[in-house]
Amino acid sequence: MARYDPVDSPDETTMFPYHDPTPPTIRDVYAARGVVSRHLHRTPLVRSDALSAELGADVYLKREETLPTGAFKVRGGVNLVSQLDAEFREAGLIAASTGNHGQSVAYAGEQFDVPVHIAVPEDANPDKVAAMERYGATVHLRGDTFDEAREWAEQQAIEEGYRYVHSANEPALLAGIGTAGIEIVEELPDVDYVFCPIGGGSSASAYGLTVGQLADAKVIGAQSASAPGMHRAWAEDTLEPADEMDTFAEGLATSVPFALTTQMLREHLADFLLVEDEALRQGVVSMFEEEHIVMEGACAASLAGARQMADEIAGSTVVLQLSGRNIDRATFLELLDEV
Repeated sequence: MARYDPVDSPDETTMFPYHDPTPPTIRDVYAARGVVSRHLHRTPLVRSDALSAELGADVYLKREETLPTGAFKVRGGVNLVSQLDAEFREAGLIAASTGNHGQSVAYAGEQFDVPVHIAVPEDANPDKVAAMERYGATVHLRGDTFDEAREWAEQQAIEEGYRYVHSANEPALLAGIGTAGIEIVEELPDVDYVFCPIGGGSSASAYGLTVGQLADAKVIGAQSASAPGMHRAWAEDTLEPADEMDTFAEGLATSVPFALTTQMLREHLADFLLVEDEALRQGVVSMFEEEHIVMEGACAASLAGARQMADEIAGSTVVLQLSGRNIDRATFLELLDEV
């Protein structure tokens, strides 16, 4: 069984010799498309009449929540695991997640017959945990936060010889996610703005590489003001962890910025917004009421960001990435009752 010790990491997370900090290229994304298209369907890009009227723009929804795991990340998981070195196929994979990354790795492990272990915080979304287990992953409840679960997973990779699937410092993940950007450009080449939620920055990085470069669109990231770790990294050119991390949207709940996505965001992002959790709550509710679409709190960051820039985007063609639908029943009902 292959065993690896960590190597020097540019950020506060653990990296191993098999991690490549080199950003993917457009060529990598097109290569990933050949893999992703064999395992996942093309997701809809649909016009929202309600949001177009509200924002005075031509607003489209890139519905990544329709993917099998209910979130965009599965594109990256499938692409990465398709390239897995033979030495790791028996020991398997390990990752840390608040849910959607874990589901991505679990789904890909099932597709390619590779064992998967996922570390999640003790209070992880139970629906996401159940989904990971349905895909055959062994789920480990470890720590109070994502970063505590991540540190446990990193140590297990050292001790057990698992292949550690980093949440963001994985070019193959980002290339796989970028296939959605190619789909947007093919269907809507005159797009002016794309809004993406940012937790670790994988989707905004990938959309900046693809839609930003191929269509000359402005890719705008949006993150909870209560968990601004990646925003601080982008704004201040630092990889130091942020002190603040207190958002209900678990997909945005990380305080440690990632080197690869930070580099790509600084290169490709047109702007990076901080939105209040109340705007996320309102976004979840209004998307359900106006479009009958269920989405999780993190997903609502794209809508919150577009609303925050309503004056600037008026008259433009706008795409909102609907990144995930995996909200637990109790939280969803609570939001519908409160907002």
